[in-house]
Amino acid sequence: MIVPVKEKVILGIDPGTNIMGYGVLRVMGTKPEMVAMGVIDLRRVGDTYLKLKHIHQRVLGIIESYLPDELAIEAPFFGKNVQSMLKLGRAQGVAMAAALSRDIPITEYAPLKIKMAITGNGQASKEQVADMLQRMLRFDKSQMPAFMDATDAMAAAYCHYLQMGRPMVDKAYHGWKDFIAKNPDKVKGG
Repeated sequence: MIVPVKEKVILGIDPGTNIMGYGVLRVMGTKPEMVAMGVIDLRRVGDTYLKLKHIHQRVLGIIESYLPDELAIEAPFFGKNVQSMLKLGRAQGVAMAAALSRDIPITEYAPLKIKMAITGNGQASKEQVADMLQRMLRFDKSQMPAFMDATDAMAAAYCHYLQMGRPMVDKAYHGWKDFIAKNPDKVKGG
């Protein structure tokens, strides 16, 4: 019996008000592969509210292009500047609203948890995270993005992949007859 391989697409987002990273990870069965990585560059947009509009439009465009099943987003970390924190929270909220408008479930991960999942060290640098992702997903150094926000977003998606556990192929048996039918090589003649 051939069991179809399940596919899941995870969109990872690293929220930002100047540069917002995104990464698209496809999981075929238990094998993850990078589909796309990039940034939404907001540096030329001066007005705060227009930035939010741009984030919404671009995230919806990414969703429509890659049709993700789930969104993994980095949670804003508490900083010293409350204004920066509020702006970052707005950017994150708009990205989340775009996903919710397409009924995409969202999981939020703390930066420390993402770094820990990728490198084993919650204090890892952005460069260490990017290097580890490049090794795990086996993409060429030439595909390494200019902005680490993109690899941070891919790290959020990969962290989500690790957290969801390896998807299981349907191996449930309904009694001995079913086991024997699915595993004739394991039955010895009497």
